[in-house]
Parts: sequence; structure tokens; C-alpha cells
Amino acid sequence: MSLTRPILTRLRVRSLLAYLALAAGTVAFIPGMGVTGALAVSVAVIMGWGDLRRITRMLSVLVAIGFALALATEPGALVLATGNMTRLAALIISVMLLSAILSQSPDIRAISRSLFGGRALGRYYRVGFGTAFLSLPLNFGAVAVVSTLVGEEVREGGDSAKTRNVTRSLLRGFGTAPMCSPLSISVALTLTLVPGLHSVELLSLSLPIALVFLLLSARYREPEVSTREPALAGAIEWAPWLRFALTIGSICAATLALSASMGVSYSRAVTLSCLAAVILAALYRLLIREKVGLPSLAPVSNELVIVGGSAFLGSLISTLALAYISDGQQLAPWAYPVAAMLVPWAYFLAGMIGVNPIITGTLVGGVLGPMWPAESVLALGLVMVVSWGITASGTPYSATSLLMERLSGYSAWHAALHWNRMLSVFTLLLVGLAAAGMTMLMG
Repeated sequence: MSLTRPILTRLRVRSLLAYLALAAGTVAFIPGMGVTGALAVSVAVIMGWGDLRRITRMLSVLVAIGFALALATEPGALVLATGNMTRLAALIISVMLLSAILSQSPDIRAISRSLFGGRALGRYYRVGFGTAFLSLPLNFGAVAVVSTLVGEEVREGGDSAKTRNVTRSLLRGFGTAPMCSPLSISVALTLTLVPGLHSVELLSLSLPIALVFLLLSARYREPEVSTREPALAGAIEWAPWLRFALTIGSICAATLALSASMGVSYSRAVTLSCLAAVILAALYRLLIREKVGLPSLAPVSNELVIVGGSAFLGSLISTLALAYISDGQQLAPWAYPVAAMLVPWAYFLAGMIGVNPIITGTLVGGVLGPMWPAESVLALGLVMVVSWGITASGTPYSATSLLMERLSGYSAWHAALHWNRMLSVFTLLLVGLAAAGMTMLMG
């Protein structure tokens, strides 16, 4: 069905507003750009209200209430809040642009196809680590690509232990991205809301944790009937892997260099690095005489609300928490390890009832971040990003699980309650105890 001219005009305006927010986020250091970007996001969201999900509409209402309360009680907090909103909205837009560009590459399909052959354990790890690798820039696009291949496998060969284990590995592989990806919104939001936490120290510990999580997760799969499948050696095309690795490595290196060496805020460093990759890819296509066009950003209203709105609320909550602390109110020393131990369960239980980890992270970081002892902020940051990853891979309402269900045909609820239940409980307990121990030792 063709769209009418008024609808097309509204979609173009919404897309232009999203690009305006992106531009404002890249130059957020200029006075007034934070407010400009936040205003562009707000108007785009209002124009796209009909496309918003229920949880996103609820979050939008909370943002409006927070704005009204801050305007009446603490107007100065709005400057910082709108700045954070603009920076993180620009981050998610730049990552989505990068995903749109890379998803068109034939290298992605070649990489995905190479994951499925060989023996059971090797295949499990290839899919898991391959999905984690693809998730660095593609985000949910990685789940979409691999889930589509799983769906094709199920349709051609039927349901089997092999396809179920591949799906387990897919979910768990994507779950490592929030734990350790320099381009993930989880890392950016955590660094924004937890004062004194640095990207290098966070990622240097979260990466090994993510690797251990994925390695240990192989225990929680079902046995497969032994079959003689063709050897994988010789089937792998290494050139696509190398090109993709070079692209992702360059983006991550640029992000860390900008944030650690040049003092650029982490969210803005991610935005600039992703935009640079997008521009270089566009220039390359022009060079080889391919058609280049800007993708429409009209459909990103939900993402703008979830990311930008959560950043706005988190900033307001942090400001109020700081004001509360300044009046001499802090937690008792014993309460910090207890809080650290409960954070994973807060993420996971909220995820089980459909609350996005971004909202949980906003509340946890906004409340605990300002009052957390400076010497143990690393423990809080680690437990936040790791809990985010466990929730993304092990709850039925996560975007990962829902996308997997739609494309592969496997039930998201069955995956959460039967496939991932024991892994989730074990890792939640382990991560909570480790975070509590770190808080006590570092405090």
C-alpha cells in the first residue's frame, strides 16, 4: 500500500529531526546544543507517538513528569539532563547508521554461514563468539542475521538438538555484548551515571568476564546425536572475517583513544567513531560508483525514547541523589555490599516482567552512582553491565529474545524458563557475590 503525501512528509520530518539530534550530539560541547538535540528528539517522538510501544509511552510520560518537576524545583538540573539525553540519543543513532551500512555488506552473510558446520561444541562456540563479534557494531542486527539462518535450518531439517543449541548460543553470545562492547549503550549509560568510573578499567575487567560467561555457558546445553558432518576446514572464508575485524577494531580503538587520551566523553567518542566509519564506507561506495543514500531515521522513535529518555531521567535522579547526599544522608557501610549483591536480581526480575535493562540501569545508576564510595565504583559498574547482559540473554521480553522468536520460531518464554534458567540463576548468584566481595575489598 502506497503512503499518502502527508504521511511521507511526516516521516521525512521525523527523520530530519533525528539527524538534527545526531548533529547536535556530535557538537554537544557548544552551548545550547544539548537543549537543541533534546528538543529535536522530543518533537520526533511526539510526531511518532502512534509507533511507540506501550512501555515506551510509559517512559515518555515519566520523562514529561520529570521535566515538569525539575522545572518547578531544580531548573538547573535540566541543562545537564538535556545534554545527556542529546549525547546518548546521538550515540544510538550513529550505531544504528553503522548497523544499516554494515548489514548491506556481503561479508556479513559469509561470516554467518561459516558458523554452522563442524562438531557440536565447536559449533556452539563459533555461533556464540561469532554473534558476540557481530553484535559489536550490528547490535540486534546480529541476532536478526543469525536467527534467520537458524529459522532456515529448522524449516529445512526440522527441530533438533542442534538447532536448539545454536539458538541457545545465539542468545548467550548476544548477551556478552552489553557486558564488554565499547559501542554498547550499556557501557555508555553506566559510564554516564556512575561518577569516577573510567572506560578502560571497566572494559579491561568486563571483557574477561564476558568470555568466561560464554565459555561456561556450554555446560547448559542439551546433548546432540553424533553425526558425521563435513569438516569445516576449507569452508571458512577468512577474508570477510579479517575485513570485519579490521573495521570493528578500528572503531573500538578510535573510541578508546578519543575517550581515554583526548578527554572526549565516552558517549561522544562512540558517536564520532561510528560516524567516521559510516562516512568512510559511503566514500568507498562512491569511489566504486555504487549508489549512496541516507537511510530514513523515522522508525527510531522507540529507541530515542528508551535511550534518550532514560539518560534524561537518570541525570535528574542523580542530581536529586546528590542533593540528598549533600544533606548528610548516605548508606550504612554494610549496605553497599548488600546493594551490589541485589543489583543483578533487580535487572533480571525487572526484565522478566518486560522492563528494559536501560530503564533498570537508569534507576540503579541514577540512585546508587552518586552515593557509591569512590574507591569501589568499579564494582558497581561491573555488576551493572554484566547484569545487563544476563538479562538480555535470559529473559523472555528482551528485544533479543523477541527477535529470536519471530525469526527462528522458538518460544522466547521456553528459552528463558527452560533453556537458560539454570545458567541465569547460577550467574546471577555468582555475579552478585563477586560484586559484594569487590565492594568490601575495595571500600
